[in-house]
Amino acid sequence: MGYPYPYPPPQYPGKPPRSATDMTVSILTMVFIVLMGALAAFMGVFSLAFLDHCPPETCSVDGAVTAVMTSLAIAALVALIGIVLTIVRLAQRKPAWPFAVGTLGVCVVILFGGAMAYTVAVGG
Repeated sequence: MGYPYPYPPPQYPGKPPRSATDMTVSILTMVFIVLMGALAAFMGVFSLAFLDHCPPETCSVDGAVTAVMTSLAIAALVALIGIVLTIVRLAQRKPAWPFAVGTLGVCVVILFGGAMAYTVAVGG
């Protein structure tokens, strides 16, 4: 009479182990996303600061401002959502690196599109 119950207590599965590689790649990618966003914001504002010599025939200051600010806002929103999803996946101990790398890729495409729109707006 070892157990007070007719059967042994149920065994619950433990949490899966954390993947050191997944965590490292995810965290480094998220840090890179934040640094890239800060650099893009600096370069975007810096590029708008020197539109004094913009000839009105070939250049649209409003278009340049819209291109830079829109691309920065969309990239920031995508980065925020991607980083939150990556952190949630890390907390759930599920693979998170695809979310981090995908977020980085989408942000690069958005910022590249904003740079192209800026170039078109200033007539370059």
